[in-house]
Amino acid sequence: MSSSCLQTISDYGLRSLGFGERLLPRGDFTLCEQFTLIGSGLIWNIYFGLLALAFGFFFATALALAKASPNRWLRKPAEWFIFVFRGSPLFIQFFIAYEALVMLPRTGIDLGGLLIATDWMTSAWAGALFVLFLNTSAYSAEIFYGALNAVPKGDLEAADAYGMAGWVKFRRVVWPTMLRLAWPAYTNEAIFLFHATTLVFFSGFPAFQQRGDALYYAKFFADKTFNPFVPYPIAAFYFVCLTVTLIALFGGINRRLNRHLPGAIRPKLRIRPQIVR
Repeated sequence: MSSSCLQTISDYGLRSLGFGERLLPRGDFTLCEQFTLIGSGLIWNIYFGLLALAFGFFFATALALAKASPNRWLRKPAEWFIFVFRGSPLFIQFFIAYEALVMLPRTGIDLGGLLIATDWMTSAWAGALFVLFLNTSAYSAEIFYGALNAVPKGDLEAADAYGMAGWVKFRRVVWPTMLRLAWPAYTNEAIFLFHATTLVFFSGFPAFQQRGDALYYAKFFADKTFNPFVPYPIAAFYFVCLTVTLIALFGGINRRLNRHLPGAIRPKLRIRPQIVR
């Protein structure tokens, strides 16, 4: 790697986070500049995917339990939430959320003398993340709900025989078994969530001071060079690497969840990428 490329990485490697050169390069774009800036933008895609997945995991678990509850006051809201977010396109959800957040008072909401700022909610780092969190929660909840209903009856009876009940039964029997059954499908959801972060670029949520994601910089180079066959494949390359990393990580967790089973019957991950959301 040449010293000029190392300097480019130093100048633009963290530009999407506000560090390094403020101005984008002009003219005679090198391959190193394209790889560096698109890779810098990927940081935001990872940010959206990681946080939405982390918070969505726990909310999805709660939604799945609520949907399986005999109490209709818990079950019906969970069913409608899952239906609405799974039944409408993610792209439309971005626009509806942005338009709703823009309508909030710019000066903030006054709650009895306590002023709550709302302008930050229209930024991509907050508003788009919130939409991705709700969307993946709905999809993951449906996966967990199916796994919850598939927990073997014998496991539940064995837990009852050992005197387990309530939280202890859920923590030691129901939840681990649910995760083990749901994990292959949940892995596919995680992969597609990271791919879906590219839709943030097309949504109404603005990129602050040109600090966009991978697709933002890919389009910048495509527009400037009139050659989309270099920047977009670079962006695709980064997402392929990200997908391989996710498969390895989730595969390790899958082996951990099934470590008590004989090797011959351990379920293997089957990656089935979704085409549309």
